[in-house]
Amino acid sequence: MRIAHIVDSMEVGGAETLVMQLCHLQREQGHAPLVYAVGVLGALGERMREEGFSVMPNIGRNLFAATREFFRIFIESHPDVVHLHNPTPTVYAAMAARMAGVPSIISTRHSLVARPRRLIAELKFALAATFCDRVVGICNATTSNLKSIHSASKRKITRVYNGAAPLTRVAKEDCAVKSGFTLVYVGRLAPVKNHVFLLKSFCAALSVMPGLRLWMVGDGSERETLESLAGEMQISSQVKFWGQQLDVAPYFSAADAFIMSSKSEGVPISLLQAFSLGVPAIVSDVGGMAEVVRIAKAGIIVPSEDTAEMTKAILRLATDETVRKEFSRNAEEAFHAHFTTQIMADAYMDLYAST
Repeated sequence: MRIAHIVDSMEVGGAETLVMQLCHLQREQGHAPLVYAVGVLGALGERMREEGFSVMPNIGRNLFAATREFFRIFIESHPDVVHLHNPTPTVYAAMAARMAGVPSIISTRHSLVARPRRLIAELKFALAATFCDRVVGICNATTSNLKSIHSASKRKITRVYNGAAPLTRVAKEDCAVKSGFTLVYVGRLAPVKNHVFLLKSFCAALSVMPGLRLWMVGDGSERETLESLAGEMQISSQVKFWGQQLDVAPYFSAADAFIMSSKSEGVPISLLQAFSLGVPAIVSDVGGMAEVVRIAKAGIIVPSEDTAEMTKAILRLATDETVRKEFSRNAEEAFHAHFTTQIMADAYMDLYAST
C-alpha cells in the first residue's frame, strides 16, 4: 500500500515525530510510506532521508499553487492513501487527493481547536474535510472538540489515540547528569505551553525544597524570554535549558518526573515517551494529556494556571516515593496497553481499509 503523509513540515515536534514513527512501522509491514511537507524539510525530514524515506518539502507557496502541485503528485504517484496531518495540509491537499481519485483520504487533527477560534481557518478546514473519508481526533477531548465545531463533518469524525515508539532506557553513565529531584519538560518553547506558569510554580516549590531541578528540553520562540525570566527569579542554576534534542532518551532516563503546563494540548508524544520508561507525570487539566494521565493513573493533574496546586503537586511527587513507584508501574502498563505505535498504526490501517 502506498501511503502519502502530508505534514506542515518535518521540523522537530510531536506530530512530526509521530509521522516519522508511523512511517517506520508502515515500511516494516511492507507498505510504501511517502512524506510531503508544505513547509521546510527540517531535522526529522533530513533524518528520514538518511534512512531511505522519500521526503519532499516546500510544497505550498499558496493554496492554489499547493493544490495544483499536490494534484500533479497524486496523479503521478497513485497513492492508495493520503493521510493529512493538521489543518493546513488538509486545506492544501484534500481536494487535490479527491480530484486525483485517491481511494482513502484521512485527516488527523493533532491538537484542540484552541480559543479564540479562527473562523476563516476553521471554515477552510470544514470545506476541505468534505473531501476526506475520515477526520481523526487523537483523544476523546479532540474528537468532542471537533464535533462541537464542525457539525457538517460530524459523522466522519472518529478517534485514534496517539501512539509512540517506546524509548530504550539509557545506561546511567550515558544519561544527562543530574543532582536532586529532577523534573523534565520536553516540547516546543511556545506561548501555548504556558511555561511562565511552570517556572512560577517551580520557583515556589524550590523555596520549600532547594534541591529540586527542572530541565527544559526543546526550543522555540519563547526560549530567550524564559531564560531571562529564570534569571529574574534567581533560579537559573536550578533550571537547565537543553535546547532541541533529537534523542530525548538520556533526559527521560535520568529524570524523576515529567511535567507539562500547557493551556491547550492534544496528546503529547513526549508524555507517552515518558510513560514508556515509567516516568510519572504532572500535567495541567487540559485536553488529551489530562485524559491520558487519568486513563493511566500515572500522575497528578492540576487546574490550569493554579500555581498553588502545581507547586503542591511537585512537592508531593518529590517527597512521596510510594506514590511515585505506583505511578511509575501504572505508566508502563498503560503505555503498552493503549499507547504504542503499533496500536495506533493498526487503528489507522483499519481506517485506510474501511474507506
